[in-house]
Amino acid sequence: MGCRERAAKSELLRIVAIEGICAPDPSGTLPGRGAYVHPALVCLDLALRRRAFPRALRVQGPLDTAELRRNVEAAETVAQQATP
Repeated sequence: MGCRERAAKSELLRIVAIEGICAPDPSGTLPGRGAYVHPALVCLDLALRRRAFPRALRVQGPLDTAELRRNVEAAETVAQQATP
């Protein structure tokens, strides 16, 4: 969604809207419409700048993305620590 590059579903993070909040769904089991984004801040920021989440998830108004940002930041930190 953010960078618009194609990738395998397993490489992407599923996002769902729950009561006005963009919630990460790494297991892919939460109900509702989902949107996929690379678990990288660059991709997330592009999606936010384009206002892609409300459009993709078909919700009215803005969505809170604070929890999603924390999740992506944590994933990037873990990935950086794992890379020698």
